Amino acid sequence: MDESKLPEAWRILRIQSELVFGTESLIKLGKAVTIFGSARLKKDSPFARQADKLSCDIAKQGLSVITGGGPGIMEAANTGAFKANGKGAGQSIGLNIKLPNEQSSNKYQDITLNFRYFFVRKYMFVKHAVAFVIFPGGYGTMDELFEALTLVQTGKITRFPIILVGKSYWQGLSQWIENTVMHQGCIDQRDMDLFTIVDSGDEALELILPLSGKSANK
Repeated sequence: MDESKLPEAWRILRIQSELVFGTESLIKLGKAVTIFGSARLKKDSPFARQADKLSCDIAKQGLSVITGGGPGIMEAANTGAFKANGKGAGQSIGLNIKLPNEQSSNKYQDITLNFRYFFVRKYMFVKHAVAFVIFPGGYGTMDELFEALTLVQTGKITRFPIILVGKSYWQGLSQWIENTVMHQGCIDQRDMDLFTIVDSGDEALELILPLSGKSANK
């Protein structure tokens, strides 16, 4: 049914049903790491290979991996978690979104959920997350990054690691935030400390391992 023709009250009920469905579907999930990144990067790109390996390592620690369920970095991350399938391993979760130019979800998911509303999907990205890992991406990835930073900055969620992978990609943004946004007084140094830039998935894993209660040599 055309969303624009829905009576307002029925649209609210549809939103409510998505929230209930998403919450109930993942109610037993436990701790998870949410991974974001471009849908346009190919599976043989260096960042996709890192996302695959990182997600496999994360899942082996018993943490599930949540992505947007699509291609590119999302598929790479789901693939890595999916490969770790075994006793005690975390699950591979895809939170897909219905768009005008809809793309099918990748096939490396233990649990696949489909959403109509971005804000419901964003809630599910955060609900079980103990960390966000942000690989290079475009507007959607930037939106998810700054959404997380805002929620932590304003105390709406408990602070957790927000890790940006790829210094060459993210350093320019970080410098602009520090030299322009902070210099103009729109944020302060505490806000700069809300995210960490690393150069590899292995460095990201070192920040995530303490969240699983396990050490690197186990």
